[in-house]
Amino acid sequence: MLLTRAGLKAGGCGAQQGIGRPSVYHAVVVIFLEFFAWGLLTTPMLTVLHETFTHHTFLMNGLVQGVKGFLSFLSAPLIGALSDAWGRKSFLLLTVFFTCAPIPLMRISPWWYFAMISVSGIFSVTFSVIFAYVADVTQEHERITAYGRVSATFAASLVTSPAIGAYLSASYGDNLVVIVATLVAVVDICFILLVVPESLPEKMRPASWGAAISWEQADPFASLKKVRKDSAVLPICITVFLSYLPEAGQYSSFFLYLRQIIGFGSASIAAFIAVVGILSIIAQTVFLSILMRSIGNKNTVLLGLAFQILQLAWYGFGSQSWMMWAAGAVAAMSSITFPAISALVSRNAESDQQGVVQGIITGIRGLCNGLGPALYGFIFFLFHVELNELSPDQTSEKNTMIDPREGRAVIPGPPFLVGACIVLLAFLVAVFIPEHSKASSTRKHSNSISSALSNNLDRSSEEDIEPLLQDSSV
Repeated sequence: MLLTRAGLKAGGCGAQQGIGRPSVYHAVVVIFLEFFAWGLLTTPMLTVLHETFTHHTFLMNGLVQGVKGFLSFLSAPLIGALSDAWGRKSFLLLTVFFTCAPIPLMRISPWWYFAMISVSGIFSVTFSVIFAYVADVTQEHERITAYGRVSATFAASLVTSPAIGAYLSASYGDNLVVIVATLVAVVDICFILLVVPESLPEKMRPASWGAAISWEQADPFASLKKVRKDSAVLPICITVFLSYLPEAGQYSSFFLYLRQIIGFGSASIAAFIAVVGILSIIAQTVFLSILMRSIGNKNTVLLGLAFQILQLAWYGFGSQSWMMWAAGAVAAMSSITFPAISALVSRNAESDQQGVVQGIITGIRGLCNGLGPALYGFIFFLFHVELNELSPDQTSEKNTMIDPREGRAVIPGPPFLVGACIVLLAFLVAVFIPEHSKASSTRKHSNSISSALSNNLDRSSEEDIEPLLQDSSV
């Protein structure tokens, strides 16, 4: 604890350390390296998962991911609030280090590997700190493009890394893949330590260390209570939960589903990830900006949710490989949802509350990362779609795990259809997201106090108080 405290002090004092001025590109490199390291482990992860949990593999995977997700949910508001007070750099270093810490344990001790994955959920909230970092270095009208770049970088990190990992695993074994992923993680940590400058201005930090943090800010349930009373952020948070719950379940099982049920080989899976990743980059860098300018922030979120519903329904009914490829193209367009939602949240939060609200959103996603895999694993089990055995690499649909006569032609993927229904609820909730930016209106209102003080005093008694957006002890 003392070591952590000392590190935070050092990070706070070293605000001027780093190369150049803080920019979106620093955040982009951090995200790319972190998820590139984990993308390399896509193929070895399936092998180690099955070797460690021979029976009910996906149910055990859901349990591991559930613990990790719940811990992320508990810690995300605290880390977001701490980064608002003490700066982003220290917490970028902390989150990336502990998120990547389990990687070298994959081949050393699989049991310790999965145990560390579960515990690392406490710090697996890099995205909340990254989005707060981006909010520090951009103007409001620039953030949607910046968030799109960060999300596109996440997709870009998965374009080549699974294919590289699969090739290295087939040619040289899983041990080399783990070593390469560990080296990439070390490079990421060194980049944060030596290159990334602090983004939070000194004037926005507290005068005394720790003075700005209260237990109320650190309590995720207290944050949820504030969200419940906040008409601006409440529908956004519900939308995030309902849309990301099936997405998290899909990530946990989809690659094995492609291999076992549809009949994809390792090369086909790597190519699928690469193609969808490239299309996602295009969607989040080109189409996202165009849509934001033409139809607005809220309608962009609704369009992304509509694409997600279509994608999940296609995955659910699809039984041929070409259907998966077509649905993957739709999935790429649905990737615009999260950066659009992040921009919407940022517009509705004050500048000194960016870390808090982004931490809440990341915490909700962390909770979904736990519930989603468990939900999908249970539905697969409920519909007798067995994913417990990892069969040899397949190149055609002749060796799939289930008999086509046992319902495959009708509903090959029941969890994806359930997910489509859940996202439909998210779409209905998103309809009620406010169009205007309360944070912007608050700033405009503050700037006009000196010229219209009497009118504002009369009007202030009639305005609703939004507890999450206006509660600040900085």
